[in-house]
Amino acid sequence: MEIEQQLSASIKAAVKSLYDIELADKQVQLSPTRKEFEGHLTLMVFPFMKQTPVKNPELLGQAIGEWLVANEPLVAKFNVIKGFLNLSINAGSWVEKLQGIFANPNFGIQPISDDAPLVMIEYSSPNTNKPLHLGHLRNILLGWSLSKIITACGNKVVKTNIVNDRGIHICKSMLAWQKWFDGATPESTGKKGDHLIGDCYVAFDKHYKAELQDILANDPEIQGIHVFKDQLPDGTLPEDPEKTAEARKGVAEMKSTLMQEAREMLRKWEAGDPEVRALWAKMNEWVYAGFDETYKMMGVGFDKIYYESNTYLEGKELVLEGLEKGLFFRKADGSVWADFTKEGLDQKILLRKDGTSVYMTQDIGTAKLRYQDYPIDKMIYVVGNEQNYHFQVLSLLLDRLGFKWGKDLVHFSYGMVELPNGKMKSREGTVVDADDLMAAMIDDAREASSERLADMSDEEKQNVYRIIGLGALKYFLLKVNPVNNMVFNPAESIDFNGNTGPFIQYTHARIKSVLRKAEAETLNAEGLDGVEISEKEQTIIQKLLDFEQVVKRAGAEYSPALIANYTYDLAKEYNQFYHDTSILKEEDARKRQFRLVLSTCVARVIKTAMDLLGIEVPERM
Repeated sequence: MEIEQQLSASIKAAVKSLYDIELADKQVQLSPTRKEFEGHLTLMVFPFMKQTPVKNPELLGQAIGEWLVANEPLVAKFNVIKGFLNLSINAGSWVEKLQGIFANPNFGIQPISDDAPLVMIEYSSPNTNKPLHLGHLRNILLGWSLSKIITACGNKVVKTNIVNDRGIHICKSMLAWQKWFDGATPESTGKKGDHLIGDCYVAFDKHYKAELQDILANDPEIQGIHVFKDQLPDGTLPEDPEKTAEARKGVAEMKSTLMQEAREMLRKWEAGDPEVRALWAKMNEWVYAGFDETYKMMGVGFDKIYYESNTYLEGKELVLEGLEKGLFFRKADGSVWADFTKEGLDQKILLRKDGTSVYMTQDIGTAKLRYQDYPIDKMIYVVGNEQNYHFQVLSLLLDRLGFKWGKDLVHFSYGMVELPNGKMKSREGTVVDADDLMAAMIDDAREASSERLADMSDEEKQNVYRIIGLGALKYFLLKVNPVNNMVFNPAESIDFNGNTGPFIQYTHARIKSVLRKAEAETLNAEGLDGVEISEKEQTIIQKLLDFEQVVKRAGAEYSPALIANYTYDLAKEYNQFYHDTSILKEEDARKRQFRLVLSTCVARVIKTAMDLLGIEVPERM
């Protein structure tokens, strides 16, 4: 913020003038003054008190404050509380800053130069054996918002997705469709393709569990397995029920014909079996069509989509090359591993004993292709914190394979999202489907706001319900610090009061209503010099000026939550101003003009900030 920069320079000049001491930039620490004290910005004098001959912090603050009032036009007055110097900026400077904001429709957004860094951001990363769910929503919304924020910080951004379209989990859905779905299609069932395939995945798990129970109950070999504890003093060997059950389950899983068939299907797929590949392609197309509908409703997209079926062979080839060079090793069963014990980690499998690939293999191949396709300066993976170890290993693997960018990859690790009633499980069909959740949120918005929109057409109403419902969902998921686990509460998210999307959206609509009623007045910020403004109006301008730094910090810390909570604070400050201050009925024309300009700037910043979160704001509400 220019005011802070100017003040910092003047504070350094004050200390130089008073005590002939050169302060370092980091010693001048300015922050917004706490609400219980008078002032706009507060200086801590403790960081440089030892260098000055004045050892009393209040006297030191007093001396600096007096120098600033005499020599720095920005400072109107000051007060000292212990070691804190609270500075009040003169009203004219705030008006000047507001004029600058009003003149810049893109305030807070940095331009992108031709030589700007290129940042690739990966998010979504779905499997083609199930529809997108609540967990995916947090991932996608974080990735989409982060891409907007990184762009707003002056970077070129490529938004990318890796679709996990191969592997044992895909084969489970394919096998289930063959066995129990009698040729069902999205058209014949009236279901989105991703939902139909998700049903197949749940069906496999149901039948697989039933088969395991049957084996455990009736297979004599299984029944004969016993695991014993240490021998007792009397020479007996007591059975360990927990380990016995675990051992029996492991053997039962190996005996499962369903799992054997799924593994055989995977081997055929990797061998290029025409029949298996044709079924795989058909079912995946159903899923892709379903995903596209969901992405469209969410308002997100990608610049480039990679598919594991195209990248895993690249990774497999790199692993085998690394094996020949002695970078990896092969175990007796034929599987290929990397040893990271010297790095404080453990051994990581890269190829199974049957030669099939694991996720790590695919990620190696995908990384190679991406850096071939784009001159990437930074690679950011938006993936949940349960994969922290995976990305530690991936970074080391890429570095070991000789890719200089390996150690520089960024894992944007975020916490899990749950519902008030607990965790979700895809195999058991207990996930919260993304499509269903978005539809429910729109319905909730309809119930909460239908009376407010009585004068709108049905088409306008439906659009506003969509904007409010999705805004509530997105904001609730993004306002929490990404590193934290969270519980999503639909009822709380749709509230028009408190730290919610609808509260911010309503504030924007309220301002637009005021501006529509004032359409007869031509907004002009140029003639506002010398207008008298209140403390609350100064506070709002100060809050507006913070936006630039909040965007930069959100980009540096990969945190859309900073944008979300800033926007809530701005909306809250404006609503207090709106309730306490007359705008359209203000008789002083210059004050009325100032308040309309201020309101316009607040509406613009709210709209820009919410757009960085991927959230629309309605004109009417």
